[in-house]
Amino acid sequence: MTETKLTLRVNGEDMVFSPAPPGLSVADLLERLALDPERVVVEYNGKIIQAAERGTTPLQDDDSLEIIHFVGGG
Repeated sequence: MTETKLTLRVNGEDMVFSPAPPGLSVADLLERLALDPERVVVEYNGKIIQAAERGTTPLQDDDSLEIIHFVGGG
């Protein structure tokens, strides 16, 4: 049996999941990275995706994401 892996490019760095989590979505990735989904913007393969689409956008091998995290301060 061959183990599958999922390689994503996140903010310019490779992130490898082995074995590949089945059905991993953009929303799942944000949760794994402990990021507040209301405080980020996600560019997925060159396109900004809306928050409502994150749970239904599946990640595939070699996808590229840029995640911008907003930080408050004063």
